[in-house]
Amino acid sequence: MDISNEYAVQMRGIEKSFGTYKVLDDINIDVKKGTVHAILGENGAGKSTLMNILYGMYHADAGEIYLNGEAVNIKNPSMAIKHGIGMVHQHFMLVDKFTVTQNIILGNETANAFGIINMKKARKDVIKIVEKYGLKVDPDARIEDISVGMQQRVEILKALYRGVDLLILDEPTAVLTPMEIEELIDIMRNLINDGKTIIIITHKLKEIKASSDDCTVIRKGKVIDRVKVKDESKQSLAEKMVGRKVRLVVEKTPANPGGKIFEINDLRVKCARGIETVKGLSLSIRKGEIFGIAGIEGNGQKELVEAITGVRQVESGTIKINGKEIQNTGTRNVIDNKISVIHEDRHRYGVVLDFSVADNAILENYRKAPFCKNGFLDYNARDRFTEELIKEYNIKPERCKGTRIRRLSGGNQQKLVVGREVANNPDLLIAVQPTRGLDVGAIEFVHKTLVRLRDEGKAILLISLELDEVMDVSDTISVIYDGSITGIFNQKEADEQKIGLLMAGGKENDENA
Repeated sequence: MDISNEYAVQMRGIEKSFGTYKVLDDINIDVKKGTVHAILGENGAGKSTLMNILYGMYHADAGEIYLNGEAVNIKNPSMAIKHGIGMVHQHFMLVDKFTVTQNIILGNETANAFGIINMKKARKDVIKIVEKYGLKVDPDARIEDISVGMQQRVEILKALYRGVDLLILDEPTAVLTPMEIEELIDIMRNLINDGKTIIIITHKLKEIKASSDDCTVIRKGKVIDRVKVKDESKQSLAEKMVGRKVRLVVEKTPANPGGKIFEINDLRVKCARGIETVKGLSLSIRKGEIFGIAGIEGNGQKELVEAITGVRQVESGTIKINGKEIQNTGTRNVIDNKISVIHEDRHRYGVVLDFSVADNAILENYRKAPFCKNGFLDYNARDRFTEELIKEYNIKPERCKGTRIRRLSGGNQQKLVVGREVANNPDLLIAVQPTRGLDVGAIEFVHKTLVRLRDEGKAILLISLELDEVMDVSDTISVIYDGSITGIFNQKEADEQKIGLLMAGGKENDENA
């Protein structure tokens, strides 16, 4: 396609390698002005790398970039911003202790002759943008006090405050609740109506169908297809992305649960501020059962998991695995009692970013056989185990066992964590947002793995903000609200509207349910 000012951005012949691994191979992309353009691809396909090149975070080994029909050389993010390009990364870059306004103007402050920043004017400018695009953010709130969805809006505001015309959103719905996703799509429409152009990096088909006009599909660093989203089904997009048929519905036989294996009674836990966030919560899980907890973020899920795993002190109540109380006994004891955890925040609890992939693979078991012999680490056993995980979970790149795990995409980091925790052969697997950041092929694999573990007699506690995931995968579905379980349903009897009402604080027998 010819270079034209009809397009906000055109990239031609883009190539990028890290060492001997070629991430991008002769990529061409055309993004029309005033549209939402999706970049769709599997974990590790190269989509984030491509956009990081456009934003100046990486330099391409070959290729050209054209903005509005003119060739540009973007050497760093500052130059990208000057060219009207903004990017909201998957992991936000905000200062927790600063207010919304302070974060938005950070690095772009306007001071008077005495070096004093006019915060009053900055606040007014922020409010104007908030009102113009329907972002609904309190300019005076501290970042640490607002939800993840609100923090994302602050990142969008940062870009708009700098006057960008092209906004890149990297996995924007990965950390949002269903309601926040709908609100984000509304914000995107407002931006498009104002003449902005948006590139969305994602592998979520539902959001692509709801938000995007055009889609470029990337697989293994190459462009596979360019399509009009309205002409494609979710199934066809999934097949283009992974190169094979994918089942978007979880297939499983009815559960055949055994005896009770895990039990929580009247649990009370406080958050870091000393406020009780888990309030008399009780539940039990049987062998061969997937017990799902649905809920909006911030209703005690984080503190519940931290209490179970020994990270946070329990104020009162009991946690039992195989009849043995484990509350307040420490993380090592929890692991030794055959509880494995796929944490929501993999960077904080799941991996050590500066360790190799191989060292992360044995993070919890480096002191045990076969990885430890006579007090020394058996590197061959470690490497064999890691290579098996890489192959089984399709972790990219394939020869990455010696690579620092921070160099892998978020989805591939998550695959390693899932594989490691499953390999621990737990009696109870706690899976918190287990498919966050994964593509449809990997999601299918993780869901099949959870069902397989269930069929092998394992107990699984699934905690997810994705209501569809909880309803599709779980045998028993519960709702958490304000630190308590407010309803429990068998999967066959579960009603999405009723569960949604409970998640919002309504009552099961409300007339409007």
